Amino acid sequence: MILVTRCPPGAGFKMTNMKESGYDILRLYTQWNGILSKKFTQRHPFKLHGLPVSAVFHPTRSIFFVSTKTNVRVYDLLKQKLIKKLETGLCEVSSISVHPAGDNVIVGSRDGKLCWFDMDLSSKPYKVLKCHPKDITNVAFHRSYPLFASCSDDCTAYVFHGMVYSDLNQNPLIVPLEILRGHAISNGRGVLDCKFHPRQPWLFTAGADSLIKLYCH
Repeated sequence: MILVTRCPPGAGFKMTNMKESGYDILRLYTQWNGILSKKFTQRHPFKLHGLPVSAVFHPTRSIFFVSTKTNVRVYDLLKQKLIKKLETGLCEVSSISVHPAGDNVIVGSRDGKLCWFDMDLSSKPYKVLKCHPKDITNVAFHRSYPLFASCSDDCTAYVFHGMVYSDLNQNPLIVPLEILRGHAISNGRGVLDCKFHPRQPWLFTAGADSLIKLYCH
C-alpha cells in the first residue's frame, strides 16, 4: 500500500517503509508544513509484495516506480493500478533511476550488476552490465546529457554514454566512458552516492571516507 502526498514546487519528501497486515508498506511524507491540513494526501491501495528498496517518480507523468529486492513495480497513480513489473533477475536491487524521457530505467544491484530496461521493448532487461566487483550503491541518469553513472563500494564510479532515440525501432546505445577513482575505503565501504549536476556534464560522488568529490570534463 502506498501513501502518495502531492505538494507544491519546492517541497520535499521523506520515505519510510513498514509492515501492515503482512504486507510491506511504502509511505511518502511531505516535509512542507501545513500540507496535510490542506488535504493534499492520497492513499493508494498498492501492495508491494516485498521489501521496498527505492522509489522514484516518472519525470513527466503520474507514474511511480518502486523497487523491491528482486523487481521494479510501475504504478499509474491516476488509474490507481499496477501497469508494469520489471523483472531484474538480480540478486538484490540497491537503486534505480529513470531516464528524463521516462521510458528507460537503470537498476543497480548488490552483486555489482547494472540493468538497463527499455520499457517499450520488454519487462526484461535490455542490457545487463557487470560493472563492479562489489555492491552498487547508486545509479543516476543525467537530466540533459546522454550520460548515466553507477557508483560502488569498490571505490569507483563508472560513467557511460547512454543515447535514447526518438525512433522506437532504434535501440538505446550504451558505451562505457570513464572509470573514476579517488575515494578510499572506510569501514569496508567505498563510494556511497553519485549525482549529476543538473546542467553541466559533471558528476558528484560521496564516499565513506567523508569526502565529496566533483569530476568535470
